[in-house]
Amino acid sequence: MPHALTKDNVRLYFEEVGSGTPILFLHEFAADHTNWEPQMRYFSRGHRCIAYSARGYTPSDVPPSPEVYSYKHFYTDALAVLDHLGIEAAHLVGLSMGSYSSLQIALHSPQRALSMTLAGIGSGSSLENLESFRAQCRATAEQFETLGSVKVAEVTREAPGRIPFLVKDPRGHADFYAALARHDAKGSANTMRGFQGGRPSIYTMTEAIKKVATPALIICGDEDDNCVEPSLFLKKHLPAAGLTFFPKSGHVLNLEEPALFNEMVERFIALVEAGRWPPRDPRSLVAD
Repeated sequence: MPHALTKDNVRLYFEEVGSGTPILFLHEFAADHTNWEPQMRYFSRGHRCIAYSARGYTPSDVPPSPEVYSYKHFYTDALAVLDHLGIEAAHLVGLSMGSYSSLQIALHSPQRALSMTLAGIGSGSSLENLESFRAQCRATAEQFETLGSVKVAEVTREAPGRIPFLVKDPRGHADFYAALARHDAKGSANTMRGFQGGRPSIYTMTEAIKKVATPALIICGDEDDNCVEPSLFLKKHLPAAGLTFFPKSGHVLNLEEPALFNEMVERFIALVEAGRWPPRDPRSLVAD
């Protein structure tokens, strides 16, 4: 099985297919590399596509210490996959947790990102509710450890942001949560405590975000309430960002609306590669 090795010797399982300009797919908390299959099959017709499972998600390694699950570990792990494959820069396509890591790469290693697709980004960013969000993350981590992944999957399958997926595609929704039930409980608990419950809010990064020149496509479901305001915030402050909302959609955008997702990302990447996704023209700005 192919694995990339991180700086702290964690093995990350990856799959790749196709040839051309590389695209790296970064998954969300409840997913793993397999949830990008509709995109791997589609985009590999014209690109070199790589999907990997983050640390804590088998068949990648599951380090026992919660201290090695910080947001810094996660975004540098993505870079480790690119390093292993000899890729200097790639288009980054992330969902939720993966979007946050993509943004961190653009902030700290912008030369590695040809573009970034930030789908379902920003849940838990509200500064007003940040402590309660982190407390919920700690509680969910304890549930993984005491109840196991199967029970947690049963409890979370009807979270508000997941309902649109259930309504549209009950079979796909069932498959998604069957996969979550197979996740390593300790790895999920550590990820929930370290990454989800420890990452800084994007609202604390305003000045740094304003300096990011990386072309960005922000995608949000209009029924993914926790991500609407963060998406608008990023559209306002990322210089070269475009924003689209998917109607009647929740959090799992690449699986809820795979054809629409693929179409939007394909158009975005094509425009970036043609040099036609510039920063916003100042003449279009309205004074506050």
